[in-house]
Amino acid sequence: MPSGACCGNPANSHHTIQLTTKEYAMGQKSATIQTNVSVSGMTCGHCVSAVSEEIEALDGVKSVAIDLNAGGISTVTITSTQELSPSEIGEAVAEAGYLVVANDA
Repeated sequence: MPSGACCGNPANSHHTIQLTTKEYAMGQKSATIQTNVSVSGMTCGHCVSAVSEEIEALDGVKSVAIDLNAGGISTVTITSTQELSPSEIGEAVAEAGYLVVANDA
């Protein structure tokens, strides 16, 4: 999905996300990894859809859940079958018009 105007924001505006924590949980047949990402600037369902679509396209991603806090910090939980690198998450998010900020994970 190309970057563009969303929710009244000009095409050159930037949103930010920050990777915060990773939790590992063992399933009966395989391990799943949950990666939590904090997102600033998402304001509507279109923002949620754009971020979800790009992240879901990554190899190993099983699901993406977003707790939208319009105008504040939203939480994105990515469930995957393999560990995702911060750079591949960042590239996916950049495709949706957002930017990754400092990552301590």
